[in-house]
Amino acid sequence: MLASLSIRDVVLIEKLDLAFDPGLSVFTGETGAGKSILLDSLSLALGARADSSLVRHGSPQLTVIAEFDPPAIHPARAILAEQDIDTDGQSLLLRRVVSADGRSKAYVNDQPVSVGLLRKVGDELVEIHGQFESHGLMDQATHRPVLDAFAANSAQVQALGQVWNGWRQAAQARLEAETRLKQARAEEDYLRHAHDELAALAPRPAEEAQLAETRAMLQHGEKLVEAINAAGAALSGRAEVEQALRSAQRLLERVADRAGGKLAPVIAALDRAAFETAEAIGLLERVSAEIDLDPGRLEKVEERLFALRATARKHGVAVDELAALKDDLASRLAALDGGGDDLARLARAEQAARAAYVEAARALSATRSQAATLLDQAVAAELPPLKLDKARFVTRVTTAAESAWGPHGLDEIEFLVATNPGSPPAPLGKVASGGELSRFMLALKVVLAKSQPTPTIVFDEVDSGIGGAVAAAVGDRLARLGQGLQVLVVTHSPQVAAQGAHHYRVAKHEAAPGKVLTAVERLSAAERREEVARMLAGENVTDQARAAADSLMRL
Repeated sequence: MLASLSIRDVVLIEKLDLAFDPGLSVFTGETGAGKSILLDSLSLALGARADSSLVRHGSPQLTVIAEFDPPAIHPARAILAEQDIDTDGQSLLLRRVVSADGRSKAYVNDQPVSVGLLRKVGDELVEIHGQFESHGLMDQATHRPVLDAFAANSAQVQALGQVWNGWRQAAQARLEAETRLKQARAEEDYLRHAHDELAALAPRPAEEAQLAETRAMLQHGEKLVEAINAAGAALSGRAEVEQALRSAQRLLERVADRAGGKLAPVIAALDRAAFETAEAIGLLERVSAEIDLDPGRLEKVEERLFALRATARKHGVAVDELAALKDDLASRLAALDGGGDDLARLARAEQAARAAYVEAARALSATRSQAATLLDQAVAAELPPLKLDKARFVTRVTTAAESAWGPHGLDEIEFLVATNPGSPPAPLGKVASGGELSRFMLALKVVLAKSQPTPTIVFDEVDSGIGGAVAAAVGDRLARLGQGLQVLVVTHSPQVAAQGAHHYRVAKHEAAPGKVLTAVERLSAAERREEVARMLAGENVTDQARAAADSLMRL
Protein backbone atom coordinates (compact mmCIF):
# COMPACT_ATOMS: atom_id res chain seq x y z
CA MET A 1 0.00 0.00 0.00
CA LEU A 2 1.11 3.56 -0.71
CA ALA A 3 1.68 5.10 2.72
CA SER A 4 2.90 8.55 1.78
CA LEU A 5 4.01 10.73 -1.11
CA SER A 6 6.47 13.62 -0.75
CA ILE A 7 6.88 16.00 -3.67
CA ARG A 8 9.43 18.80 -4.01
CA ASP A 9 9.63 21.28 -6.89
CA VAL A 10 7.48 19.53 -9.49
CA VAL A 11 5.87 22.05 -11.90
CA LEU A 12 3.47 24.03 -9.66
CA ILE A 13 4.15 22.05 -6.50
CA GLU A 14 6.83 23.54 -4.30
CA LYS A 15 6.46 21.29 -1.28
CA LEU A 16 3.78 18.69 -0.65
CA ASP A 17 3.54 15.80 1.82
CA LEU A 18 0.56 13.45 1.62
CA ALA A 19 -0.37 10.49 3.79
CA PHE A 20 -2.67 7.76 2.52
CA ASP A 21 -4.89 5.11 4.05
CA PRO A 22 -6.42 1.87 2.74
CA GLY A 23 -9.64 2.04 0.79
CA LEU A 24 -10.89 4.46 -1.86
CA SER A 25 -9.24 7.89 -1.98
CA VAL A 26 -10.64 10.47 -4.42
CA PHE A 27 -8.92 13.56 -5.79
CA THR A 28 -11.08 16.40 -7.06
CA GLY A 29 -10.50 19.94 -8.22
CA GLU A 30 -11.03 22.32 -11.09
CA THR A 31 -9.55 21.47 -14.48
CA GLY A 32 -5.95 22.66 -14.56
CA ALA A 33 -5.60 22.67 -10.78
CA GLY A 34 -2.72 20.20 -10.93
CA LYS A 35 -4.23 16.76 -10.42
CA SER A 36 -2.14 15.40 -13.28
CA ILE A 37 0.98 16.68 -11.53
CA LEU A 38 0.28 14.28 -8.67
CA LEU A 39 0.11 11.34 -11.08
CA ASP A 40 3.23 12.50 -12.92
CA SER A 41 5.07 12.74 -9.61
CA LEU A 42 3.96 9.28 -8.49
CA SER A 43 4.93 7.88 -11.88
CA LEU A 44 8.44 9.34 -11.53
CA ALA A 45 8.85 7.60 -8.17
CA LEU A 46 7.75 4.36 -9.85
CA GLY A 47 10.41 4.61 -12.55
CA ALA A 48 8.69 6.53 -15.35
CA ARG A 49 10.84 8.29 -17.94
CA ALA A 50 12.37 11.49 -16.58
CA ASP A 51 11.28 14.82 -18.08
CA SER A 52 13.22 17.94 -17.14
CA SER A 53 10.16 20.07 -17.99
CA LEU A 54 8.62 18.78 -14.74
CA VAL A 55 11.26 20.59 -12.66
CA ARG A 56 9.69 23.73 -11.16
CA HIS A 57 10.93 26.91 -12.78
CA GLY A 58 13.94 28.30 -10.94
CA SER A 59 14.69 25.05 -9.07
CA PRO A 60 17.85 23.00 -9.72
CA GLN A 61 16.05 19.68 -9.36
CA LEU A 62 12.85 17.92 -8.34
CA THR A 63 12.54 15.12 -5.79
CA VAL A 64 9.71 12.63 -5.28
CA ILE A 65 9.60 10.03 -2.52
CA ALA A 66 6.91 7.35 -2.38
CA GLU A 67 6.71 5.21 0.74
CA PHE A 68 5.12 1.75 0.61
CA ASP A 69 4.51 -0.90 3.25
CA PRO A 70 3.98 -4.16 1.32
CA PRO A 71 3.67 -7.43 3.26
CA ALA A 72 6.79 -9.40 4.16
CA ILE A 73 6.15 -11.81 1.28
CA HIS A 74 5.68 -9.58 -1.74
CA PRO A 75 7.18 -9.69 -5.27
CA ALA A 76 8.72 -6.23 -4.83
CA ARG A 77 10.75 -7.41 -1.84
CA ALA A 78 11.82 -10.53 -3.74
CA ILE A 79 13.07 -8.38 -6.64
CA LEU A 80 15.12 -6.23 -4.29
CA ALA A 81 16.46 -9.29 -2.45
CA GLU A 82 17.84 -10.56 -5.77
CA GLN A 83 19.85 -7.33 -5.94
CA ASP A 84 21.13 -7.81 -2.35
CA ILE A 85 18.95 -4.99 -1.05
CA ASP A 86 17.64 -6.10 2.33
CA THR A 87 14.13 -4.80 3.15
CA ASP A 88 13.12 -7.13 5.99
CA GLY A 89 10.87 -5.31 8.41
CA GLN A 90 11.22 -2.04 6.53
CA SER A 91 8.97 0.17 4.47
CA LEU A 92 10.06 0.70 0.88
CA LEU A 93 11.14 4.25 0.06
CA LEU A 94 11.26 4.83 -3.69
CA ARG A 95 13.03 8.12 -4.41
CA ARG A 96 13.55 9.84 -7.74
CA VAL A 97 15.66 12.94 -8.35
CA VAL A 98 15.56 14.75 -11.71
CA SER A 99 17.78 17.76 -12.33
CA ALA A 100 16.90 20.69 -14.57
CA ASP A 101 19.41 19.47 -17.17
CA GLY A 102 17.53 16.15 -17.47
CA ARG A 103 19.83 13.93 -15.41
CA SER A 104 18.01 11.40 -13.26
CA LYS A 105 18.88 9.37 -10.17
CA ALA A 106 16.90 6.59 -8.50
CA TYR A 107 17.07 5.16 -4.98
CA VAL A 108 15.37 2.44 -2.95
CA ASN A 109 15.74 2.81 0.80
CA ASP A 110 18.54 5.34 0.10
CA GLN A 111 20.52 2.82 -1.95
CA PRO A 112 21.26 3.90 -5.55
CA VAL A 113 19.53 1.70 -8.13
CA SER A 114 18.97 1.80 -11.86
CA VAL A 115 15.78 3.37 -13.19
CA GLY A 116 15.01 -0.01 -14.74
CA LEU A 117 15.07 -1.70 -11.33
CA LEU A 118 12.97 1.12 -9.85
CA ARG A 119 10.39 0.61 -12.60
CA LYS A 120 10.37 -3.15 -12.06
CA VAL A 121 9.72 -2.69 -8.35
CA GLY A 122 7.14 0.03 -9.00
CA ASP A 123 5.18 -2.19 -11.37
CA GLU A 124 4.68 -4.64 -8.50
CA LEU A 125 3.45 -1.91 -6.14
CA VAL A 126 1.15 0.30 -8.18
CA GLU A 127 -0.97 -0.15 -11.29
CA ILE A 128 -1.92 3.08 -13.07
CA HIS A 129 -4.78 3.37 -15.54
CA GLY A 130 -4.83 6.73 -17.26
CA GLN A 131 -6.67 8.38 -20.13
CA PHE A 132 -3.84 7.90 -22.57
CA GLU A 133 -1.62 5.24 -21.06
CA SER A 134 -2.10 2.20 -18.95
CA HIS A 135 0.12 -0.31 -17.25
CA GLY A 136 -0.41 -3.78 -15.91
CA LEU A 137 -3.27 -5.41 -17.78
CA MET A 138 -2.46 -3.51 -20.96
CA ASP A 139 0.65 -5.66 -21.18
CA GLN A 140 -0.24 -9.07 -22.60
CA ALA A 141 2.61 -10.61 -20.57
CA THR A 142 0.49 -10.05 -17.45
CA HIS A 143 -2.60 -11.83 -18.78
CA ARG A 144 -1.45 -15.39 -18.11
CA PRO A 145 -0.54 -14.84 -14.43
CA VAL A 146 -3.76 -12.86 -13.95
CA LEU A 147 -5.86 -15.71 -15.36
CA ASP A 148 -3.92 -18.23 -13.27
CA ALA A 149 -4.54 -16.16 -10.15
CA PHE A 150 -8.25 -16.03 -10.99
CA ALA A 151 -8.25 -19.81 -11.54
CA ALA A 152 -6.36 -20.35 -8.24
CA ASN A 153 -4.21 -23.00 -9.93
CA SER A 154 -0.78 -22.03 -8.56
CA ALA A 155 -0.11 -25.60 -7.37
CA GLN A 156 -0.83 -26.93 -10.87
CA VAL A 157 1.44 -24.32 -12.44
CA GLN A 158 4.23 -25.11 -9.97
CA ALA A 159 3.92 -28.85 -10.63
CA LEU A 160 4.07 -28.22 -14.37
CA GLY A 161 7.26 -26.22 -13.88
CA GLN A 162 8.89 -29.25 -12.28
CA VAL A 163 7.80 -31.50 -15.16
CA TRP A 164 9.16 -28.90 -17.60
CA ASN A 165 12.54 -28.94 -15.82
CA GLY A 166 12.59 -32.73 -16.08
CA TRP A 167 12.00 -32.53 -19.82
CA ARG A 168 14.72 -29.88 -20.24
CA GLN A 169 17.21 -32.00 -18.30
CA ALA A 170 16.40 -35.07 -20.38
CA ALA A 171 16.76 -33.05 -23.58
CA GLN A 172 20.08 -31.64 -22.41
CA ALA A 173 21.39 -35.11 -21.53
CA ARG A 174 20.43 -36.39 -24.97
CA LEU A 175 22.00 -33.37 -26.68
CA GLU A 176 25.25 -33.72 -24.77
CA ALA A 177 25.44 -37.45 -25.55
CA GLU A 178 24.75 -36.71 -29.20
CA THR A 179 27.51 -34.09 -29.25
CA ARG A 180 29.98 -36.44 -27.57
CA LEU A 181 29.14 -39.24 -29.99
CA LYS A 182 29.51 -36.92 -32.97
CA GLN A 183 32.90 -35.74 -31.74
CA ALA A 184 33.98 -39.28 -30.99
CA ARG A 185 33.03 -40.45 -34.48
CA ALA A 186 34.91 -37.54 -36.00
CA GLU A 187 37.97 -38.56 -33.96
CA GLU A 188 37.51 -42.33 -34.22
CA ASP A 189 40.63 -42.97 -36.30
CA TYR A 190 42.74 -40.90 -33.93
CA LEU A 191 41.24 -42.55 -30.88
CA ARG A 192 41.89 -46.05 -32.14
CA HIS A 193 45.45 -45.23 -33.26
CA ALA A 194 46.27 -43.50 -29.97
CA HIS A 195 44.77 -46.31 -27.94
CA ASP A 196 46.63 -49.01 -29.89
CA GLU A 197 49.88 -47.11 -29.47
CA LEU A 198 49.40 -46.80 -25.72
CA ALA A 199 48.21 -50.38 -25.41
CA ALA A 200 51.40 -51.56 -27.13
CA LEU A 201 53.51 -49.34 -24.88
CA ALA A 202 51.57 -50.55 -21.78
CA PRO A 203 52.60 -47.70 -19.44
CA ARG A 204 52.42 -48.36 -15.72
CA PRO A 205 51.82 -45.86 -12.90
CA ALA A 206 55.06 -44.45 -11.38
CA GLU A 207 57.12 -46.24 -14.02
CA GLU A 208 59.13 -43.14 -14.97
CA ALA A 209 60.66 -42.75 -11.51
CA GLN A 210 61.57 -46.43 -11.34
CA LEU A 211 63.22 -46.37 -14.77
CA ALA A 212 65.11 -43.17 -14.00
CA GLU A 213 66.44 -44.70 -10.80
CA THR A 214 67.50 -47.90 -12.56
CA ARG A 215 69.13 -45.90 -15.37
CA ALA A 216 71.14 -43.82 -12.92
CA MET A 217 72.33 -46.96 -11.16
CA LEU A 218 73.32 -48.66 -14.40
CA GLN A 219 75.12 -45.56 -15.64
CA HIS A 220 77.35 -45.66 -12.52
CA GLY A 221 77.54 -49.45 -12.28
CA GLU A 222 81.34 -49.74 -12.47
CA LYS A 223 81.92 -47.25 -9.68
CA LEU A 224 79.32 -48.98 -7.55
CA VAL A 225 80.88 -52.42 -8.07
CA GLU A 226 84.30 -51.03 -7.32
CA ALA A 227 83.11 -49.50 -4.04
CA ILE A 228 81.20 -52.62 -3.08
CA ASN A 229 84.22 -54.83 -3.74
CA ALA A 230 86.43 -52.53 -1.68
CA ALA A 231 83.97 -52.62 1.18
CA GLY A 232 83.85 -56.39 0.95
CA ALA A 233 87.61 -56.59 1.07
CA ALA A 234 87.64 -54.36 4.15
CA LEU A 235 85.27 -56.81 5.81
CA SER A 236 87.05 -59.87 4.56
CA GLY A 237 88.26 -60.58 8.11
CA ARG A 238 84.66 -60.56 9.25
CA ALA A 239 85.03 -63.92 11.06
CA GLU A 240 87.68 -62.49 13.39
CA VAL A 241 85.58 -59.35 13.91
CA GLU A 242 82.48 -61.31 14.81
CA GLN A 243 84.51 -63.74 16.94
CA ALA A 244 86.12 -60.87 18.81
CA LEU A 245 82.73 -59.22 19.45
CA ARG A 246 81.15 -62.45 20.64
CA SER A 247 84.21 -63.34 22.77
CA ALA A 248 84.10 -59.97 24.50
CA GLN A 249 80.38 -60.40 25.04
CA ARG A 250 80.84 -63.80 26.71
CA LEU A 251 83.64 -62.60 28.98
CA LEU A 252 81.50 -59.73 30.24
CA GLU A 253 78.42 -61.89 30.70
CA ARG A 254 80.40 -64.09 33.17
CA VAL A 255 81.02 -61.20 35.54
CA ALA A 256 77.95 -59.11 34.79
CA ASP A 257 76.16 -60.13 38.00
CA ARG A 258 79.01 -58.76 40.05
CA ALA A 259 78.97 -55.29 38.37
CA GLY A 260 75.63 -54.24 39.75
CA GLY A 261 74.07 -54.03 36.27
CA LYS A 262 76.57 -51.54 34.91
CA LEU A 263 77.86 -53.96 32.26
CA ALA A 264 74.38 -54.71 30.84
CA PRO A 265 74.40 -51.80 28.34
CA VAL A 266 77.89 -52.79 27.15
CA ILE A 267 76.84 -56.38 26.59
CA ALA A 268 73.73 -55.27 24.68
CA ALA A 269 75.81 -52.96 22.49
CA LEU A 270 78.25 -55.75 21.66
CA ASP A 271 75.34 -58.01 20.76
CA ARG A 272 73.83 -55.36 18.42
CA ALA A 273 77.21 -54.68 16.84
CA ALA A 274 77.74 -58.31 16.03
CA PHE A 275 74.24 -58.64 14.60
CA GLU A 276 74.44 -55.42 12.54
CA THR A 277 77.86 -56.38 11.19
CA ALA A 278 76.54 -59.70 9.98
CA GLU A 279 73.46 -58.04 8.45
CA ALA A 280 75.55 -55.38 6.68
CA ILE A 281 77.77 -58.02 5.15
CA GLY A 282 74.74 -59.98 3.93
CA LEU A 283 73.10 -56.88 2.39
CA LEU A 284 76.34 -55.90 0.68
CA GLU A 285 76.60 -59.32 -0.88
CA ARG A 286 72.95 -59.12 -2.07
CA VAL A 287 73.42 -55.69 -3.67
CA SER A 288 76.59 -56.88 -5.36
CA ALA A 289 74.68 -59.81 -6.82
CA GLU A 290 71.84 -57.58 -8.11
CA ILE A 291 73.99 -55.09 -9.99
CA ASP A 292 73.93 -55.95 -13.66
CA LEU A 293 76.74 -54.42 -15.69
CA ASP A 294 75.31 -55.73 -18.94
CA PRO A 295 75.40 -52.72 -21.38
CA GLY A 296 72.37 -54.15 -23.14
CA ARG A 297 70.18 -53.67 -20.07
CA LEU A 298 71.08 -50.00 -19.80
CA GLU A 299 70.18 -49.57 -23.43
CA LYS A 300 66.79 -51.20 -22.92
CA VAL A 301 66.00 -49.09 -19.84
CA GLU A 302 66.91 -45.88 -21.65
CA GLU A 303 64.93 -46.92 -24.71
CA ARG A 304 61.84 -47.57 -22.55
CA LEU A 305 62.23 -44.31 -20.62
CA PHE A 306 62.69 -42.22 -23.74
CA ALA A 307 59.71 -43.91 -25.45
CA LEU A 308 57.46 -43.09 -22.50
CA ARG A 309 58.59 -39.47 -22.40
CA ALA A 310 58.19 -38.99 -26.15
CA THR A 311 54.67 -40.43 -26.03
CA ALA A 312 53.77 -38.20 -23.08
CA ARG A 313 54.95 -35.11 -24.98
CA LYS A 314 52.96 -36.19 -28.01
CA HIS A 315 49.74 -36.34 -26.00
CA GLY A 316 50.50 -33.33 -23.83
CA VAL A 317 50.40 -35.18 -20.52
CA ALA A 318 52.85 -36.24 -17.82
CA VAL A 319 54.45 -39.68 -18.16
CA ASP A 320 52.62 -40.88 -15.05
CA GLU A 321 49.30 -39.91 -16.71
CA LEU A 322 49.78 -42.18 -19.74
CA ALA A 323 48.16 -45.18 -18.07
CA ALA A 324 45.07 -43.12 -17.19
CA LEU A 325 44.98 -41.71 -20.73
CA LYS A 326 45.00 -45.24 -22.14
CA ASP A 327 42.06 -46.17 -19.92
CA ASP A 328 40.19 -42.99 -20.93
CA LEU A 329 40.69 -43.71 -24.61
CA ALA A 330 39.45 -47.25 -24.06
CA SER A 331 36.36 -45.85 -22.30
CA ARG A 332 35.66 -43.41 -25.15
CA LEU A 333 36.00 -46.14 -27.71
CA ALA A 334 33.65 -48.33 -25.72
CA ALA A 335 31.18 -45.45 -25.60
CA LEU A 336 31.60 -45.01 -29.33
CA ASP A 337 30.96 -48.66 -29.97
CA GLY A 338 27.86 -48.61 -27.75
CA GLY A 339 26.98 -44.95 -28.36
CA GLY A 340 24.07 -45.66 -30.60
CA ASP A 341 22.35 -47.71 -27.92
CA ASP A 342 23.03 -45.07 -25.24
CA LEU A 343 21.77 -42.29 -27.48
CA ALA A 344 18.63 -44.22 -28.29
CA ARG A 345 17.99 -44.76 -24.57
CA LEU A 346 18.40 -41.03 -23.85
CA ALA A 347 16.16 -40.13 -26.78
CA ARG A 348 13.44 -42.43 -25.42
CA ALA A 349 13.81 -40.80 -21.99
CA GLU A 350 13.48 -37.38 -23.58
CA GLN A 351 10.35 -38.35 -25.48
CA ALA A 352 8.81 -39.78 -22.32
CA ALA A 353 9.59 -36.55 -20.44
CA ARG A 354 8.08 -34.50 -23.28
CA ALA A 355 4.94 -36.61 -23.28
CA ALA A 356 4.60 -36.15 -19.50
CA TYR A 357 5.00 -32.39 -19.91
CA VAL A 358 2.46 -32.16 -22.73
CA GLU A 359 -0.06 -34.19 -20.72
CA ALA A 360 0.34 -31.96 -17.64
CA ALA A 361 0.32 -28.81 -19.77
CA ARG A 362 -2.89 -29.80 -21.54
CA ALA A 363 -4.54 -30.43 -18.18
CA LEU A 364 -3.49 -26.91 -17.16
CA SER A 365 -4.82 -25.55 -20.45
CA ALA A 366 -8.18 -27.14 -19.73
CA THR A 367 -8.24 -25.49 -16.30
CA ARG A 368 -7.39 -22.15 -17.89
CA SER A 369 -10.07 -22.50 -20.53
CA GLN A 370 -12.68 -23.17 -17.86
CA ALA A 371 -11.45 -20.19 -15.83
CA ALA A 372 -11.47 -18.01 -18.95
CA THR A 373 -15.17 -18.79 -19.50
CA LEU A 374 -15.98 -17.89 -15.90
CA LEU A 375 -13.89 -14.71 -16.10
CA ASP A 376 -15.63 -13.59 -19.29
CA GLN A 377 -19.04 -14.18 -17.72
CA ALA A 378 -18.12 -12.27 -14.56
CA VAL A 379 -16.76 -9.30 -16.51
CA ALA A 380 -19.81 -9.31 -18.81
CA ALA A 381 -22.05 -8.91 -15.76
CA GLU A 382 -20.16 -5.75 -14.77
CA LEU A 383 -20.27 -4.05 -18.18
CA PRO A 384 -23.95 -2.95 -18.61
CA PRO A 385 -24.03 -0.69 -15.53
CA LEU A 386 -20.85 0.95 -16.83
CA LYS A 387 -22.54 1.90 -20.12
CA LEU A 388 -20.68 -0.87 -21.91
CA ASP A 389 -23.70 -3.13 -22.42
CA LYS A 390 -22.92 -3.63 -26.11
CA ALA A 391 -19.29 -4.43 -25.44
CA ARG A 392 -17.87 -7.90 -25.10
CA PHE A 393 -14.85 -9.08 -23.12
CA VAL A 394 -13.06 -12.23 -24.31
CA THR A 395 -10.21 -14.17 -22.77
CA ARG A 396 -8.47 -15.94 -25.62
CA VAL A 397 -6.52 -19.09 -24.78
CA THR A 398 -4.49 -20.48 -27.69
CA THR A 399 -1.72 -23.03 -28.02
CA ALA A 400 1.64 -21.46 -28.76
CA ALA A 401 4.28 -22.83 -31.09
CA GLU A 402 6.45 -25.44 -29.39
CA SER A 403 9.41 -23.02 -29.43
CA ALA A 404 7.36 -20.79 -27.10
CA TRP A 405 6.42 -23.51 -24.61
CA GLY A 406 7.83 -23.10 -21.15
CA PRO A 407 7.47 -23.88 -17.47
CA HIS A 408 4.08 -22.11 -17.47
CA GLY A 409 2.59 -24.27 -20.19
CA LEU A 410 1.60 -24.28 -23.85
CA ASP A 411 -0.78 -21.35 -23.75
CA GLU A 412 -0.81 -17.81 -25.01
CA ILE A 413 -3.35 -15.79 -23.03
CA GLU A 414 -4.76 -12.48 -24.21
CA PHE A 415 -7.61 -10.27 -23.00
CA LEU A 416 -9.64 -8.88 -25.91
CA VAL A 417 -12.64 -6.57 -26.21
CA ALA A 418 -15.22 -5.77 -28.85
CA THR A 419 -17.00 -2.46 -28.27
CA ASN A 420 -19.59 -2.84 -31.03
CA PRO A 421 -21.86 -5.77 -31.93
CA GLY A 422 -20.49 -7.83 -34.79
CA SER A 423 -16.96 -6.46 -34.55
CA PRO A 424 -14.22 -8.98 -33.84
CA PRO A 425 -12.49 -8.82 -30.45
CA ALA A 426 -9.17 -7.00 -30.46
CA PRO A 427 -6.53 -6.05 -27.87
CA LEU A 428 -7.76 -3.69 -25.18
CA GLY A 429 -5.77 -0.61 -26.13
CA LYS A 430 -6.58 -0.80 -29.84
CA VAL A 431 -10.36 -0.59 -29.77
CA ALA A 432 -11.33 1.21 -26.57
CA SER A 433 -11.29 4.96 -26.02
CA GLY A 434 -9.65 6.40 -22.92
CA GLY A 435 -12.87 6.41 -20.88
CA GLU A 436 -13.98 3.02 -22.17
CA LEU A 437 -10.59 1.54 -21.46
CA SER A 438 -10.66 2.75 -17.86
CA ARG A 439 -14.14 1.31 -17.38
CA PHE A 440 -13.11 -2.01 -18.91
CA MET A 441 -10.18 -2.07 -16.50
CA LEU A 442 -12.46 -1.18 -13.61
CA ALA A 443 -14.83 -4.04 -14.45
CA LEU A 444 -11.96 -6.45 -14.77
CA LYS A 445 -10.36 -5.26 -11.54
CA VAL A 446 -13.63 -5.66 -9.62
CA VAL A 447 -13.84 -9.26 -10.80
CA LEU A 448 -10.16 -9.91 -10.06
CA ALA A 449 -10.09 -8.07 -6.74
CA LYS A 450 -9.49 -11.19 -4.63
CA SER A 451 -6.58 -12.30 -6.79
CA GLN A 452 -5.14 -8.82 -7.41
CA PRO A 453 -1.36 -8.98 -6.75
CA THR A 454 -0.75 -5.22 -6.92
CA PRO A 455 -1.85 -3.57 -3.65
CA THR A 456 -2.50 -0.08 -5.09
CA ILE A 457 -4.48 0.89 -8.20
CA VAL A 458 -4.73 4.40 -9.63
CA PHE A 459 -7.54 5.47 -12.01
CA ASP A 460 -7.23 8.78 -13.81
CA GLU A 461 -10.67 10.12 -14.76
CA VAL A 462 -12.29 6.70 -15.04
CA ASP A 463 -15.59 8.64 -15.24
CA SER A 464 -14.66 10.50 -18.41
CA GLY A 465 -17.65 11.06 -20.70
CA ILE A 466 -20.26 9.56 -18.36
CA GLY A 467 -22.65 10.84 -15.73
CA GLY A 468 -25.79 10.02 -13.81
CA ALA A 469 -26.48 6.35 -13.15
CA VAL A 470 -23.36 5.21 -15.02
CA ALA A 471 -21.14 7.45 -12.91
CA ALA A 472 -22.88 6.13 -9.80
CA ALA A 473 -22.18 2.58 -10.98
CA VAL A 474 -18.53 3.48 -11.47
CA GLY A 475 -18.38 4.95 -7.98
CA ASP A 476 -20.04 1.88 -6.50
CA ARG A 477 -17.52 -0.43 -8.14
CA LEU A 478 -14.59 1.70 -7.08
CA ALA A 479 -15.88 1.58 -3.51
CA ARG A 480 -16.21 -2.20 -3.71
CA LEU A 481 -12.72 -2.44 -5.12
CA GLY A 482 -11.46 -0.25 -2.28
CA GLN A 483 -12.74 -2.76 0.28
CA GLY A 484 -9.85 -5.09 -0.55
CA LEU A 485 -7.30 -2.78 -2.17
CA GLN A 486 -6.03 0.75 -1.97
CA VAL A 487 -7.62 2.70 -4.82
CA LEU A 488 -6.71 6.28 -5.82
CA VAL A 489 -9.06 8.02 -8.26
CA VAL A 490 -8.82 11.38 -10.01
CA THR A 491 -12.39 12.33 -10.78
CA HIS A 492 -14.71 15.13 -11.93
CA SER A 493 -17.82 13.11 -11.07
CA PRO A 494 -19.72 13.94 -7.86
CA GLN A 495 -21.19 10.41 -7.90
CA VAL A 496 -17.68 8.96 -7.79
CA ALA A 497 -16.35 11.51 -5.31
CA ALA A 498 -19.22 10.80 -2.93
CA GLN A 499 -18.10 7.17 -2.63
CA GLY A 500 -14.63 8.02 -1.39
CA ALA A 501 -13.51 6.93 2.04
CA HIS A 502 -10.88 9.69 1.87
CA HIS A 503 -11.17 12.91 -0.12
CA TYR A 504 -8.40 15.23 -1.31
CA ARG A 505 -9.02 18.58 -3.01
CA VAL A 506 -6.43 19.92 -5.47
CA ALA A 507 -6.38 23.68 -6.03
CA LYS A 508 -4.10 26.43 -7.28
CA HIS A 509 -3.42 29.55 -5.26
CA GLU A 510 -1.28 32.63 -5.60
CA ALA A 511 1.44 32.21 -2.97
CA ALA A 512 3.00 35.55 -3.87
CA PRO A 513 2.56 38.08 -6.65
CA GLY A 514 3.28 36.24 -9.86
CA LYS A 515 3.85 32.93 -8.04
CA VAL A 516 1.09 30.34 -8.48
CA LEU A 517 1.38 27.02 -6.65
CA THR A 518 -0.69 23.84 -6.40
CA ALA A 519 -1.82 22.65 -3.00
CA VAL A 520 -3.60 19.48 -1.90
CA GLU A 521 -5.89 19.45 1.10
CA ARG A 522 -7.37 16.41 2.83
CA LEU A 523 -11.03 17.21 3.52
CA SER A 524 -13.03 16.63 6.65
CA ALA A 525 -16.56 15.17 6.46
CA ALA A 526 -18.13 18.66 6.31
CA GLU A 527 -15.63 19.80 3.70
CA ARG A 528 -16.30 16.68 1.64
CA ARG A 529 -20.03 17.54 1.62
CA GLU A 530 -19.26 21.05 0.41
CA GLU A 531 -16.89 19.81 -2.31
CA VAL A 532 -19.40 17.26 -3.65
CA ALA A 533 -22.06 20.00 -3.63
CA ARG A 534 -19.69 22.26 -5.59
CA MET A 535 -19.15 19.50 -8.12
CA LEU A 536 -22.94 19.21 -8.50
CA ALA A 537 -23.83 22.91 -8.62
CA GLY A 538 -20.77 24.64 -9.95
CA GLU A 539 -19.45 27.92 -8.57
CA ASN A 540 -22.61 28.85 -6.62
CA VAL A 541 -23.30 26.10 -4.10
CA THR A 542 -26.97 25.96 -3.15
CA ASP A 543 -28.82 24.22 -0.35
CA GLN A 544 -30.35 21.95 -2.93
CA ALA A 545 -26.84 20.96 -4.05
CA ARG A 546 -25.85 20.28 -0.46
CA ALA A 547 -28.93 18.12 -0.01
CA ALA A 548 -28.10 16.23 -3.18
CA ALA A 549 -24.54 15.78 -1.90
CA ASP A 550 -25.90 14.35 1.34
CA SER A 551 -28.05 11.95 -0.67
CA LEU A 552 -25.11 10.79 -2.76
CA MET A 553 -22.85 10.34 0.25
CA ARG A 554 -25.41 8.20 2.03
CA LEU A 555 -25.56 5.72 -0.84
